[in-house]
Amino acid sequence: MPSLDKLPKHVAVIMDGNGRWAKKRGRPRFFGHQEGTKRAKEIVEAAREIGIKVLTLYTFSLENWQRPKEEVEFLMQLLEKYLKQEISNIIKQDIQFRVSGDLSLLPASTYNIIQEAIQKTTHCQQMILNLALSYGGRQEIIQAVKGIVKDVLAGKITPEEIDTTLFPRYLWTKGLPDPDLIIRTSGEMRLSNFLIWQAAYAELYVTPTLWPDFGKEDFIKALKDYQRRERRFGKTSEQLKGERKSE
Repeated sequence: MPSLDKLPKHVAVIMDGNGRWAKKRGRPRFFGHQEGTKRAKEIVEAAREIGIKVLTLYTFSLENWQRPKEEVEFLMQLLEKYLKQEISNIIKQDIQFRVSGDLSLLPASTYNIIQEAIQKTTHCQQMILNLALSYGGRQEIIQAVKGIVKDVLAGKITPEEIDTTLFPRYLWTKGLPDPDLIIRTSGEMRLSNFLIWQAAYAELYVTPTLWPDFGKEDFIKALKDYQRRERRFGKTSEQLKGERKSE
């Protein structure tokens, strides 16, 4: 298990590789998505057990709406099934459920189940499980700008008040801390429009392991790698050492 004194508060995961995992086995993409759901459940439980406070899973991007209709419908049904089966377990583990993204694009049945899960877990405090669903980082920033412009025109805020503290309040992830660690499976070296604003100082961990093969031990390995890193936020190592000595 990783040390408890240097755990990332917020871990975000780009769950990539379901389709390739299925293709390697001569199975349809749907099979990969089903197995990927099992890994999501495993990592959620592992994160809660270890003591991670916020876990964001990149579940479905805005670009994913361009995929074949049958695959999109299957993914929505898979999400609905997961929430129906797991909501009682999520509540039992004291996990608060949230979603970040453009939910107006979701099918009505999916939207309703999500809202029900959100409402049923508002009291939970052990961990926040945030799904980035119908999500795109650039689109999130654009809608935030529109919201700020609207409030400026309405006289609710002044242009002078706009800063790096105010701006996040208009993002889909409002109220959540920025991710300390972003994990990407399948070996792709890019963020894929994920948490563009929030990832400014996140540590990145990329593994060639495809998502359906990414288990608890892989998650712990990523956390241990994070704990070996020095996060300077623009400062020097000497400055950080001096700050630690003065504490």
